Amino acid sequence: MAQIPMTAERDASRMHERHGEVNPGEIAIGVIIGRTSEFFDFFVYAIASVIVFPKLVFSFVDPLTGTLYSFAIFALAFVARPVGTAIFMAIDRAAGKSAKLTLALVLLGTSTCAIGFLPGYDSIGIASVWLLALARIGQGIALGGTWDGLASLLALNAPQRHRGWYAMIPQLGATLGLIVASALFAFFVGNLSADDFLSWGWRYPFFVAFAINVVALFARLRMVVTPDYQKLFETRDLQPERISETLRAEGRYVVIGAFAPLASFAMFHMVTVFPLSWVFLFTKEGPARFLVIEAIGAVFGTVAIVASGLIADRIGRRYLLGYCAVAIAVFSGFAPQLLDGGVVGETVFMIVGFVLLGLSFGQSSGSVASAFSPAYRYTGSAITSDLAWLFGAGFAPLAALMLSTQFGLISAGAYLLSGAACTLIALRLDRRWEARRTDEDRD
Repeated sequence: MAQIPMTAERDASRMHERHGEVNPGEIAIGVIIGRTSEFFDFFVYAIASVIVFPKLVFSFVDPLTGTLYSFAIFALAFVARPVGTAIFMAIDRAAGKSAKLTLALVLLGTSTCAIGFLPGYDSIGIASVWLLALARIGQGIALGGTWDGLASLLALNAPQRHRGWYAMIPQLGATLGLIVASALFAFFVGNLSADDFLSWGWRYPFFVAFAINVVALFARLRMVVTPDYQKLFETRDLQPERISETLRAEGRYVVIGAFAPLASFAMFHMVTVFPLSWVFLFTKEGPARFLVIEAIGAVFGTVAIVASGLIADRIGRRYLLGYCAVAIAVFSGFAPQLLDGGVVGETVFMIVGFVLLGLSFGQSSGSVASAFSPAYRYTGSAITSDLAWLFGAGFAPLAALMLSTQFGLISAGAYLLSGAACTLIALRLDRRWEARRTDEDRD
């Protein structure tokens, strides 16, 4: 049975031979399109989990409890993601990357589109909650299969002096996806009545996400089936290995890679999902205005991500991540006061936060990928990404909202500080292990 997909993949490869070699610019475009589609999915659900699902699906509880329930379901995708990686790595080994990506993106698009058709609690009762949870798990499993290795390929095959520049390119998808998602929701919230928005307006961003997934599928398959990509796959630079074997051989790099970007991931939610929930629940401001501020902040974040590539090439990615972690720790001391400081405070909070996020997040991907040996780089990078999102992002909105409602906004700052501390510890351990590995090589 495995021969049929493999034959199809070889045929597709021959069809694309006329395009010639795939240059880094083409790979970069494919990476940006793929990451933007993934993050657009991410933010469409994240925004809806604040301004839609508490009213539509959890209307049987108060708004705060409904938002907490919504954030709990939000986390299911991150729990399911490593499971998806295990499933789709097996498909990758048996049928090839084109089959893996096609199945994963079809599942992702189907799950996302299904949420767009979701009936509310008033229509079908508690079944609405279970259907939302099932679709969210489907998204998580699919995201585990969307790992194509293009980001690692782009960074690790870049010129030595420009590794930081190439490493930041995939991260642009985060802010670009947020800009589009925030602008789209701001348009519908600002131009529809509350009843119309809750009835049908909120569904359109999910349908747009489905369309973007289709575009992303063809863009990424355009890369995957090229002879050059196949050649790198065959030479084991992008060879999928069994997860158990990868963890046994290079598990320590997975651990470091999962915890090194926690400062970035903590900041990620402190300027995206969490502040939207706080403003929506505890102020009289409408969500449309804050979504516009969020989109503007994301523009600053995009510029900062680009700057991170230039800075990292001058001082090194590890040093940049360390400096950013210290800056985030300092920011955590006055971030709560800014967020609670009205329109001006919120704007300053968002812009400064997005600049710090861009500088740190821009280099968080692949910061430890180069430590993996070629045989385990593909699978190791995928597992590392899954665990980093699980530990750093999966429960962040839920934890931050629970802490802030119980102990005040200052506790959200403490949560941000803990993420910075984890990054500094992980970078310290990575430096020690690298020194030990160097000494062993000399011996």
